[in-house]
Amino acid sequence: MLNLASLLDDSARKYADRDAIILGETRLTYAQVNGAANQVANLLVERGVQPGDKVALSCPNLPYFSIVYYGILKAGATVVPLNVLLKGREIAYHLDDSDAVAYFCFEGTPDLPMAQEGSVGFEQTPGCTRFFVITADPAAGSPIEGVETLGQALAGKSPVFETVATEADDTAVILYTSGTTGQPKGAELMHRNMHSNATASEELFDAEVDRPDTYLCVLPLFHSFGQTVIQNGAFAFGGTVVMLPRFEAQAALGLMLKEKVTFFAGVPTMYWGLLGALEDGVDVSAIAKNLRVAAAGGSALPVEVHKDFEAKFGVTILEGYGLSETSPVASFSPWGREVRVGSIGVPIPGVEMKLIDAEWNELEPGDDVVGEIAVKGPNIMKGYYARPDATAEAIHDDWFRTGDLGRKDADGYYYIVDRSKDMIIRGGFNVYPREIEEVLMTHDAVSLAAVIGVPHESHGEEIKAFVIRNPGATTTEAELIAWGKEQMATYKYPRIVEYVDALPMTATGKILKRELS
Repeated sequence: MLNLASLLDDSARKYADRDAIILGETRLTYAQVNGAANQVANLLVERGVQPGDKVALSCPNLPYFSIVYYGILKAGATVVPLNVLLKGREIAYHLDDSDAVAYFCFEGTPDLPMAQEGSVGFEQTPGCTRFFVITADPAAGSPIEGVETLGQALAGKSPVFETVATEADDTAVILYTSGTTGQPKGAELMHRNMHSNATASEELFDAEVDRPDTYLCVLPLFHSFGQTVIQNGAFAFGGTVVMLPRFEAQAALGLMLKEKVTFFAGVPTMYWGLLGALEDGVDVSAIAKNLRVAAAGGSALPVEVHKDFEAKFGVTILEGYGLSETSPVASFSPWGREVRVGSIGVPIPGVEMKLIDAEWNELEPGDDVVGEIAVKGPNIMKGYYARPDATAEAIHDDWFRTGDLGRKDADGYYYIVDRSKDMIIRGGFNVYPREIEEVLMTHDAVSLAAVIGVPHESHGEEIKAFVIRNPGATTTEAELIAWGKEQMATYKYPRIVEYVDALPMTATGKILKRELS
């Protein structure tokens, strides 16, 4: 028997009066978060939600996310977290595809009317019969006529509930993939998947209950990275989660200073943003005094960003790797050992990794050997929900093929070369965008770069770079192309450079290359 909600149950029992969540001036103890989650569980049971039923949740980084998330789990149901930027049509797809029977949706803001979009999606999904709007003020009325608010629904509900005893292999969470290669698929993550990944923090980050960390939560909680490494990882060891609903570099630095944050995790663009905001007179030494762990994942961390952050904050970024299908962490730079800049580290305890070819054959590692990374361990999903064919294609003999190309050095450290789908084939040569981006980032004029392949009549594909310049830089497109020609092989350097003020990004901070052309 195992229920992921035991992370909250155990910490509430041991550290009832310890701060669990901080949002602005609001501070909630473990006892308060647990009591509110129990109320949600009682609500679901009263409304007929059964163990194993799917319950969707759309909510930004607010205490409500954790409260509803654990309340769903306590009732023995499965959480289906949804990206807060989804529109009504997309919400309907996710509700229908996951067979959700209930839906909790935050009211949103004038710029992001989540409840209105949620209502559209709910109305288009006959199988989903319970809809609750989460309002910022629990006493506020519903922004959607005829729809009950969470505050109204919880009125009179008991803060006591005995968590349903689920099996370790029951589905705890269904996380939807980004859908870059088609319609999003729901990765079924079991209680043991999520629990083992959260408790891995003990070895990955030297987490201790007697020295609880204060985590800055800027990663979206609807995404696997924030959910596991921040929320579940913190709750597993009695830590405190400082929430920031939307990443803004200045606000993040301010909270790191105010709340004495010891643990920061982010995607590369967040680290880039923090470094860019330091010019405004931030007391870096005071932040660095408390910062114990800096972790990165989600996409490849540019080497220059890695070096700059360590130089300014005195903390080496531990880079990790994983996917929604791996709960998400598969590898990390090992705590207390040499950090190899540019590496995603080694497999986490209990997990195996290897390089394979298109036919699943294992490749013998070597300096020039590039293969697709495959992962095996207690973190691997049960499969894609209601998609046996897609599951069979992705998992073979308990090994999951990631779609990421990598190499492995003699000491067992892995390095991401690129996404197999992002690889550019120019004139018959394989070109990996990340390699080009790393080189461009070493130029004094370049702040951030994204490289893609564009159609070309004779070469098949041509290499194009989108570049954000450093403030005050005047390097022209032609000058940067000429410089690249000196730095890279003839088939690698970008022939096309376009300067931009910003790059399109997902809600999780990854550069959205499919929107570049």
